[in-house]
Amino acid sequence: MAKKIIVVGASSGIGKEIATQLIAEGHKVALFARREKELKNLLGSVSSAKTGQVFTFKHDVTQYSQVPSVFAKAIKSLGGLDEIYYSSGVMHRIEPNEFSIEKDLEMLEVNLLGCVAWLDLAAKFFQDQKSGKIVGISSIAGDRGRRSNPVYNASKAGMTTYLEALRNRLAVKGIQVVTVRPGMIETPMTEGLSGLFWVITAKEAASTILQKVNSGKEDFYVPARWALVSLIIRSIPSFIFRRLSI
Repeated sequence: MAKKIIVVGASSGIGKEIATQLIAEGHKVALFARREKELKNLLGSVSSAKTGQVFTFKHDVTQYSQVPSVFAKAIKSLGGLDEIYYSSGVMHRIEPNEFSIEKDLEMLEVNLLGCVAWLDLAAKFFQDQKSGKIVGISSIAGDRGRRSNPVYNASKAGMTTYLEALRNRLAVKGIQVVTVRPGMIETPMTEGLSGLFWVITAKEAASTILQKVNSGKEDFYVPARWALVSLIIRSIPSFIFRRLSI
């Protein structure tokens, strides 16, 4: 049965691949992204093979005041809502001795505050509806405060905690809230980074995410082996962790 789904951050990376696969499965999907050209390219790439209905909306997630109106437009276009995926994210390159409030604020606004602006509305909608599914694409980077990019880590840690809190609040009402913690994924965000390992494509990540979401998983790593890495990293005492170049 076709579902009615919103994907926020659908122009590239994991969000684009999630959107592509949902459309191919025959669902009605509303796609949101800041880059209108990329949305049109995505629509063009799936138009010949698509089986589901697609609606596109140009939207910058940092424009919080616009979220209620575009959220309502999406629901009207879809004729309701069953699931929402928040995949918008930005990770700026931060030099070892760099502190940039401009870069830091953008990461907080896109990765965390935009997430809250969207998913608060979705939570209220699903609460009133008494059903629904919320999926947030966080990151293993939020599991520990690494020296390389403090605010990116913090933004993803905040997102992970927020999703857990939503899950605890909404579970009694039959609403599923899913936290996805990708490891290293081949996306524009990771392009050019050194020291990458266990890298998988965004297409592979999206396929795993949709499979696990449909199976009822609520908090998982992609690929699954990153769960062991996270367990080890989280168990390292702080006075040792600060000496490690990770």
